[in-house]
Amino acid sequence: MIATEMSPQEIKSKKPYLEWGLSEKEYNYICEKLLKRLPNYTETGLFAVMWSEHCSYKKSKPVLREFPSKNERVLQGPGEGAGIVDIGDGQAVVFKAESHNHPSAVEPYEGAATGVGGIIRDIFSMGARPIAALDSLHFGEINQARTKYLINEVVAGIGGYGNCMGIPTVGGEMTFDECYTGNPLVNAMCVGLMEQKDMQVGRAKGIGNAVMYVGAKTGRDGIHGATFASADFSDEKETQRSAVQVGDPFMEKLLMEACLELTNKHADWLVGIQDMGAAGLASSSCEMASKAESGLELTLDNVPQREPKMSAYEIMLSESQERMLLCIRAGFEEDVEKLFENYGLEAVVIGRVVEGHQYLLKHKDRVVADIPVSSLTDDVLEEESQEKVPLRILQTRENQNWIPQINDVGETLRKMLQQPTIASKKMFTQTYDSQVRTNTVVGPGSDAAVLRIRGTKKALAMTTDGNGRFVYLDPKIGGKMAVLEAAANLIASGALPLALTDCLNYGDPNDPEIYWELHQSVLGMAAACRALNTPVISGNVSLYNENNGEAIYPTPMVGMVGLVKELKYAVPSFVQQQGDLVFIVGNTEEDFAGSELQKMITGEIKGNLNDVDVAQMSSRMMKLLSAMKKGLVKSAHDLSEGGLAIALAETTFGTKCGLDIKTHLNGEELFSETPGRFVVTVAPESQKLFLDEIQDEEVTYVGTVTNNKKLTVAYENGQFDLDLKKAEGLWEEAIPCLMKSKD
Repeated sequence: MIATEMSPQEIKSKKPYLEWGLSEKEYNYICEKLLKRLPNYTETGLFAVMWSEHCSYKKSKPVLREFPSKNERVLQGPGEGAGIVDIGDGQAVVFKAESHNHPSAVEPYEGAATGVGGIIRDIFSMGARPIAALDSLHFGEINQARTKYLINEVVAGIGGYGNCMGIPTVGGEMTFDECYTGNPLVNAMCVGLMEQKDMQVGRAKGIGNAVMYVGAKTGRDGIHGATFASADFSDEKETQRSAVQVGDPFMEKLLMEACLELTNKHADWLVGIQDMGAAGLASSSCEMASKAESGLELTLDNVPQREPKMSAYEIMLSESQERMLLCIRAGFEEDVEKLFENYGLEAVVIGRVVEGHQYLLKHKDRVVADIPVSSLTDDVLEEESQEKVPLRILQTRENQNWIPQINDVGETLRKMLQQPTIASKKMFTQTYDSQVRTNTVVGPGSDAAVLRIRGTKKALAMTTDGNGRFVYLDPKIGGKMAVLEAAANLIASGALPLALTDCLNYGDPNDPEIYWELHQSVLGMAAACRALNTPVISGNVSLYNENNGEAIYPTPMVGMVGLVKELKYAVPSFVQQQGDLVFIVGNTEEDFAGSELQKMITGEIKGNLNDVDVAQMSSRMMKLLSAMKKGLVKSAHDLSEGGLAIALAETTFGTKCGLDIKTHLNGEELFSETPGRFVVTVAPESQKLFLDEIQDEEVTYVGTVTNNKKLTVAYENGQFDLDLKKAEGLWEEAIPCLMKSKD
């Protein structure tokens, strides 16, 4: 609680706004150019949150414009709660991803849980029913008690919220690198399904229409959460728990059902709807007015409050969870109240749309803010950023790449299966309910999750991918690889990639080297998006991911959704039957920079990446997908961390099968991480049709599926046999052993 608010003159002299994220230049610009007076305490707070990077993207907007955001399928691109893509038959898929990194570092259970809650609200605010959740988690090495605590609490928070909501957590990724020790990455994605006729937008228009607050009461949790997410992180901020929200998934379940009843059955009552996410009531209300070019007058005394004597500043900046803002046509206010009352929820008129373009807030019979709406949303000072190629990259360009030497390939494979980033994550994913609502066809552990669309032959595939190591070594090439990896995971499942969402996780953008990383990686991602025709329809930017001055790897997370036109042609990632033929699609090069093998052997991530031909890879993927649509592929698995050797082993886990493989590759190349490759199995009778369909010189027959639970690989300079039962045990037990070990 704020006992006494500073006067406008005191704000000018004491400069509290600096702690809130406003620069002196911005404050002076607001005083001299926008308002032509000194802002009061509440107004200064509004500018601080709305001009934060988390809300305004003032640093990243020039870069984000590089992304393609439209094509023939996109119904709603960036700018609303989530993006929407046409999937035919009058239906649409809705999806978005958000980061909750700093909150999860401070209060991991609530940070992760409310990250999930917020992204779910973004989906149903568009009129869609959420059908699946995914995540992308990056932690430090599992060798410290603090890291183990963070992992356990984040996983519990994700499962605790999603399971209570009745939304399956169907997929994701988890990696481990030292750079994430003090600043873990917790990115959450949600996918929804809707009828196109039910599409909603977040706008407050129509003079006299009501602004209605629905859901949970407002408290003091999460105040300045947006600015907390827009500043460097340090040990001193470890205890900044007041900036972390507290979630109630049971309340959100009621709120979701009430909002879906409103949007799907009473659309004529509704003008606009928006989640109260980052910056709470402040951002939702002024953004809804801004998009409609309207004025807004709010009476803050009417806002439901769960704590006494809250100031206008606290009410506006609170990020309490499970709240939505509605714009309701005049005359339907009581109908909306009754609808929400049926779910045990409050629905309260807190304001009206008014003439002009002012943002007028009243509290305790006085005006506490009177500023132009556009000053908060459109007049943000975009910041020019300096760029500089990092010294490490300039130096690396002059050096030869590391080439491994392996004496015992079989033993190396056994050790690689136990590397935390490669090892089974089952001990975590089994805490999530992946089958609720019974639409999940393929859940955690495969290349991509697959969910049936009831009443149709169709299915949706979805994945999250982000490999910061490659972006750290070469942001532009690494950016291409991040998008290609997500697309490859969908293709391996038999799905056509449609579009993507992202979480762009980087360090301090005021550092010219980090801004260069951001810019270059977006250029690479955009190039891959254009080649694949997968526009970026939503997402967020999470900057200032540093701990005590040390930045994380630049880690763009790509969340991608694909369409399986006929579920019967969805492709599993595990081998199916003895006698099936094994093919490798794509050539293998010496790609060891940033690989799991390099990290395991040297403990370092270094070297130059080989560039990738995104057009060629896109063409190859589409040919493979065409073969899948004709039922010619029995299984497919994308080659990623650990390369071919790991992929071969993984395709047998959970089955009774083995593999007999002969390849021209040498022992080291079995662990190369050349992108855009697949291990594919085909029935013998389909071999000719499969090869005719692929028509690619980069398809190699390498062996057959057996029934003896043994992986036999004859390579250029040797051979090894792997007992797959024992290998699977090593793979499954690696992380549980690390999590139980005493540091």
